[in-house]
Amino acid sequence: MNSVYAIVVGILLGIMIFAFKTGIGCGFSNIRRRDVLIIAGSYFIISIIIGGLIGLVGQSNLDIIMSMGMTLHVVVAMLLIGAGIYTQKKWSCGHDVSRRTFLFISVPCPVCLTALFVSCMILASTLGWSGIKIGIFVGSIFFIMVLCSTWIFRKMHRTPEDLGAVMMFLGIFYLLGSMLVPAYIKAKQLSMVSTGGEVDIVPLLVLCGLIICGYVIGNRRSV
Repeated sequence: MNSVYAIVVGILLGIMIFAFKTGIGCGFSNIRRRDVLIIAGSYFIISIIIGGLIGLVGQSNLDIIMSMGMTLHVVVAMLLIGAGIYTQKKWSCGHDVSRRTFLFISVPCPVCLTALFVSCMILASTLGWSGIKIGIFVGSIFFIMVLCSTWIFRKMHRTPEDLGAVMMFLGIFYLLGSMLVPAYIKAKQLSMVSTGGEVDIVPLLVLCGLIICGYVIGNRRSV
C-alpha cells in the first residue's frame, strides 16, 4: 500500500505543477475572472474526455504519443521563449500584450495534454477506478489548483514583464529537458551494456542549475 500511496502522491504533485504553470499565466496577465474560469473549466472538461478515452487507446498508440514527447517539448520551448521576448519587448514600448501571449503558458498544450493522459492512465491502473471517475478526480484537482494559484499570483501584483521572464525561464527549462533527458537515457543504456555501471547525472544537473541561475541574474540586472 505504501508504494500505491507514493505513486498517487507523485502523480498528483505533477498535476499540481502543471496547474501552477497555468495559474502563473493567468495571474501575471491582465485577463478577466471569467477568462480564468473558462481556462480552468476547459482543463476539467479535457480531463473527463481523457478519462473516457483511457480504455480506447492501445499500448501501440501510447508508445507513439510518448515518442513524440521530446519533439513537443522543443516546439513548446521555442514558442514560450519567443512569446516571452515579445511580451517583454512590447511592455517596454508601453503596450500590454499579456492578454494574448499568456495563452502560450496557460492554454492546454500538447505536453500538458500528454502528461494528463499518462497521469490518468497510471491513476486508473493504480486505484482501479473507472476512466470517467479518474477524469473527474484529476479535472477537479486541476480546476481548484488553477483558481487558487491564479489568486495567489495576482496578489503579488506582477507586471507583464514578469510574465515574459517566466515564459522564457520555462522555455529554457523545457529546452534543457529535451536535450538532457535523451542524452542521459542513451548514456545509461551504453553504460549498462559496456560496464554495467551507472551514469552520474549530478554534473548535468549542476550545469543546468548554473545556466538557469545565470539567466535569472542577468535578467534582473537588465531590469
